[in-house]
Amino acid sequence: MKRNIFLALVITFGLLSCTNSTKSKQAKKPNVLFFLVDDLGWMDVGYNGSPFYETPNIDQLANEGVRFNNAYATHPRCVPSRYSLVTGRYPARAQMPGPGEGKLNPTKGVYPGDEARLEADEVTIADAMRAGGYTTFFAGKWHLAFSGTMPEDVGFDINVAGGHAGSPISFFAPYNESHRTTKKKPIEGLDDAPDGEYLTDRITDETIQFLNNHQATHPEKPFFAYVSHYAVHEPIEAKQEHVDKFEAKKKSMTYTGEPFIEEGTGTTKMHQDNATYAGMVYSMDESLGRITETLKQLGQLDNTIIIFFSDNGGLSNRGFNPRRVATSNYPLRAGKGHLYEGGVREPMIVKWPGITKKGMQSNALVTGNDFFPTILEMVGLEPLPQAHLDGESVVWALKEQQDPNPERAVFWHSPVDRPHATGDSNSTAIRKGPYKLIEFYDQDIVELYNIEEDTEEKNDLSEQMPDLTQALLEELHQWRLDVNAYIKK
Repeated sequence: MKRNIFLALVITFGLLSCTNSTKSKQAKKPNVLFFLVDDLGWMDVGYNGSPFYETPNIDQLANEGVRFNNAYATHPRCVPSRYSLVTGRYPARAQMPGPGEGKLNPTKGVYPGDEARLEADEVTIADAMRAGGYTTFFAGKWHLAFSGTMPEDVGFDINVAGGHAGSPISFFAPYNESHRTTKKKPIEGLDDAPDGEYLTDRITDETIQFLNNHQATHPEKPFFAYVSHYAVHEPIEAKQEHVDKFEAKKKSMTYTGEPFIEEGTGTTKMHQDNATYAGMVYSMDESLGRITETLKQLGQLDNTIIIFFSDNGGLSNRGFNPRRVATSNYPLRAGKGHLYEGGVREPMIVKWPGITKKGMQSNALVTGNDFFPTILEMVGLEPLPQAHLDGESVVWALKEQQDPNPERAVFWHSPVDRPHATGDSNSTAIRKGPYKLIEFYDQDIVELYNIEEDTEEKNDLSEQMPDLTQALLEELHQWRLDVNAYIKK
């Protein structure tokens, strides 16, 4: 019932917006391509200075659009971060991550884990876009599905390969078979894949097919395409020709310093030297290039907003589990699972034809919550603050206008540590202005950094600046109470 009432409001706003557009004889609303990569680190792209990986299409997009230098995921792991992208809410509001198996909700029953915490009555960005006249398409990793929360249940007209799977059993077809012992959930709907097909290519092919079909059948209608790659999440598997390419390149590379350093309860990888991972990044970049070229051939490139983002930092850390790690986020500190910059700072590019300037950079503070209201404003739809409760539109940054909220604070909460997997500890963090405070509340440790001057987070200022430390700590504690954040007892 709650979802139906909320969706009725969304539809009302959408219809009003469409009616206003018709009355003023405006051109078709811009299409939106949201291109999301899994586990891609800040330093995994060429334009941010990767010494090893090659991302020519991403780099071209960065040169044509706006590069955001202070863009963050709302959580250093997949599911909570993805929750924010589609809802505009902090995952802590949904106690995500939280108690997991056996948590009894008095009205919803038993939660089987983080995946189930996208409730069926929440309004998503896809709901709002569909109500505003858009055809909505999803392909790839969803990882938010439970009863009534598959992509097609929460606003997407078309869903390809999106379900319970958080990562593939294999990147090569048949995707749900492997020589390894695994408890991973299968990817649904791709059983027709010919042996040896590469998953990143398949997601790209499906997206291109959608674009062609949409142009042939509904050229007058805008689309919202949410392309959510399983790459570059493990298993680390790439096409052999790409592995060979980067094995050859690695022979020309020179590395200095230790390959791993101690970090938290584990170690952090310091060199980008994995040729197979480099091949995965290369295939993902090819995907963006192929989709962009298709838009150009269809005559839609100049009417399509393209947004590029990642859901959390690169997998650079391991705990006492001797797992294979993928990449290095250096000079950023740590990686996936941690609230240091390497775990939450993301590469982000927005190209908005006719609005954004080529080669522009923005230092605006942006989080995954902000895409929902930003996209609505970009396409001329009404904001839905009751839905995207924690998001703020950053259209002002795309238009090079003054920041309307320079005192804004953003937060992270990571209450289910994984010392065995990524070597992280329970923690909460706040960034406000140039300063970032991290509280490791189980250990009674507080750290303060000036991120603008100390991106590597080497110089803890908490003892030098006790008044600021206390003020930020109090604001952090109040936020944690306000959102009813889960803290493991």
